[in-house]
Parts: sequence; structure tokens; C-alpha cells
Amino acid sequence: MPATAAPTLKDIARATGFSLMTVSRVLRGAPKVSAEKRELVLKEAKRLNYQPDPHLARMMQVVRGKKQQRVRAVIAVVREHVPQDELLSPSYQYVPIEDIRSRAHGHGYAVEEFWLGKDGLTPKKLQKILHARGIEGVIVSPQSMQLPCSKMDFSPFAAVTFGNAMSSPALHMCAGNMTLGIHMAADQLSARGYKRIGVAVTKWIVNRSQFGYSGGLFHWQQSLAPEDRVPLLLFPSNDISKGFEAFAKWMREHQPDALITFDTHVPHWLRRLGLRVPEDIGFVVHDWTPRMQEFAGIYQQREHLAAAAVDLIVTQLSQHEHGVPAVPRQIMIPPKWVDGPSVRGVRE
Repeated sequence: MPATAAPTLKDIARATGFSLMTVSRVLRGAPKVSAEKRELVLKEAKRLNYQPDPHLARMMQVVRGKKQQRVRAVIAVVREHVPQDELLSPSYQYVPIEDIRSRAHGHGYAVEEFWLGKDGLTPKKLQKILHARGIEGVIVSPQSMQLPCSKMDFSPFAAVTFGNAMSSPALHMCAGNMTLGIHMAADQLSARGYKRIGVAVTKWIVNRSQFGYSGGLFHWQQSLAPEDRVPLLLFPSNDISKGFEAFAKWMREHQPDALITFDTHVPHWLRRLGLRVPEDIGFVVHDWTPRMQEFAGIYQQREHLAAAAVDLIVTQLSQHEHGVPAVPRQIMIPPKWVDGPSVRGVRE
């Protein structure tokens, strides 16, 4: 007996009475297909035990790309504008919208930013806007202690968040691995002869990294003599400019010879304390970006964070996954060390 032929798109189209184009759009998660048609196609595909051909799917992606078809849908990037939380200053970095757009356009999506808290935009109003626009993919970029983004109902969306700031609801997440980052920077500083390595950041930064800074520092220090262990400094406010007194006291008490900290305010404070970089103290930016060429730093590779988040959105949409996942996937991007003139050279 010959083996039964595998069901095809034509079989689903014949059974539902829809066109091949409609069936194809439903099965690849394209927007602007009615809920009724989507449900009927998916039901029939399941009944026939339809399995897509991965080789054909990849080939069709190439064909669609060569056609240069217009962007077919929008991914929303939800930011937060809460000035009173003091997290909107240049001391804190975002995943750049340009990196998100670059990856999204490769998948055929446009990207738009929405700022909760700005111009009266509430989570409820944003829900209505996204629903009216037919936007199903949402990347959440938390940047406040109040986390208005957590008040959204994510059940209609394929969603991903950056970092660990928003623990509930627990969405799929992309973050930099700062436990590895602190270890890497401490290793680099040790190779340059630094003995007393200090980390000075804010509570927001520690929480957003899921304690990667504090945990990484603690683990690194276990190999050191107790007298060489410099305790973590948490600035008393998210507004770094208010932290000089606490910083000066910590410097006097613990006398680190190298720092992992912010590029803002701290370099000026070191000069105010009479310390020269790198002659008297090594200086490493905890969140280095290409505009910080005068410093060594930990580069968190946000372009890869952006790509991972977009890929997760597209995968969810193609698999018709919406809402808060039962098991959130977490993608950790390894950081890179960037050498710079703010630290000594490696000792031979």
C-alpha cells in the first residue's frame, strides 16, 4: 500500500473554501486575517495533521524578501516616562530604537515607540490604541520604579521585555549577563595589577540585572584576601548627581584602586577628590557604549539584545502564541570587555 501523502496548503484551502493566499497568511501568523478565518484554518490544519515543510518555508522567506514587499505590520516598543523616578537621565541607557528597527525590518515589520506617562498615555489608553491599530507584537522596555508597563493586559499580545525590572507579569525576557560582565571586568583589572576593585551603582541597576552586579562581585571576591574585598556601594538615590557625599565617604573608608561605575558624575567626583585616572585609580564604565571612547568598559551589546527580542516576538506570532507564557524564555547576551585609556595596560 502506498504511503498516504502528507496534507498540503491546497488540502486546507479545499476543506475551508479559502484561497491559498489566505491559508498561507494564517499559517505564517500574518496580521489582518479575521479571527473567524484564522480559527477555521488552524482547526482544519490540526485535523489534517498538517506539518509545514521547513525547507520550503525558508525558501519562501527568501522569495518574499527579494520582492521587497512593503512592511506588513508594526511591533510596538513600550517605554516609560516617569520623571519623578529619576531614571530618564543620561546615566541610564535604553536599547536603541534603531537597533530594534533594523532587526524588525529584516522580518518585514515596522517599529513604533509609545511612552507610558507622556502626554497622558495610560496603560488602558495604550491598550485601546494597539487594539485599534491591530498591533499584536509588544517589546516592553521598563525604565521606572513604578513600572506602569506592568499594568497592561498582555493577553492579546506576543510580548518580550528587556531586563529583569518587571518581574510580574513574567514575560519572555532578553538581558545582558552582568554576572559574567563583572567577572570579566574584574579579571581584566586584576591582570592590570589592580587589587581593590569597587563597584558603585544604584539599586535600580542591581535589580534590573537580577542581582548580576552584586552577585558577580560577591563571587569574584571569594578568591580574594578579606582585606582586599571592597563592599558594593549602592548610591542613595537613582539621581546619581545626589550621591557625592556617600561616594566620598565610601572612597575614604575602603580606598579602592579601581572602579566599575557610571560614566556620569563619578569622573568629576574623582577629580574633586584629587585622584587622577588612570594614574591613581582605574576607571571602568559599567554600561559602555561607543560614544564613551575615553573610557574602558563593559559593553552589553544592546544590538544583540534588540535582535533577540524581535526574533522572540516574530517566533511567537508565527506560532500564534499570545499572553503571559507559562514558562518564560530568558535569553542572556554575554557582554564584551572594551579596553580604553582609563585603565593601565596589562602587566607582562
